[in-house]
Amino acid sequence: MSDFDDFATLEKIAVNLFYGWGYNFYRLENQLRADDLMVRAKVGWLLGQAREQVERAESGYRRTHLAPPTREKPLPDRQAIEAAQRLEAMSRDIGALEGQIRAHPAPEADHMTNRYRREAETLQKLLQCDLALVGGAETLRRIAEDADGEALIARAADIEAGLKSLTRALRERQAILHV
Repeated sequence: MSDFDDFATLEKIAVNLFYGWGYNFYRLENQLRADDLMVRAKVGWLLGQAREQVERAESGYRRTHLAPPTREKPLPDRQAIEAAQRLEAMSRDIGALEGQIRAHPAPEADHMTNRYRREAETLQKLLQCDLALVGGAETLRRIAEDADGEALIARAADIEAGLKSLTRALRERQAILHV
């Protein structure tokens, strides 16, 4: 019988390596951590789609409402400039939030963290924040979907409220991680 046939020895080696790496893929905490990472990636993807749509709407709005200067009208309409800038700011704000969500850390898988905080309970609390993030990001994406610049400007208050709601969920998530 070789060392490769002694399952008890192989199991001890594997478990020691898993714990040394800070990982045991059979634990609920690891599944929840992986889910957390995947959910935040999907939220980033949804926000990326919303941002792209706002950028397309801004580009179309600028083409339609900000014509090249002529002798009769050398300066563009001030309201059109303000509206285009509002669309640009919307896109920038969505992109900034997307970056924050993608860069937000997952709970660490170390024994010192577990000593002061139960990881599975923490990840369950994070699930509530992640549900708010996913729901909010999809709502924002739906508002921006196939909308032109005028429609987005008309819904600017809703979009800003959605961004505030997502930011609040992200802050709650940060508070949970830093308990």
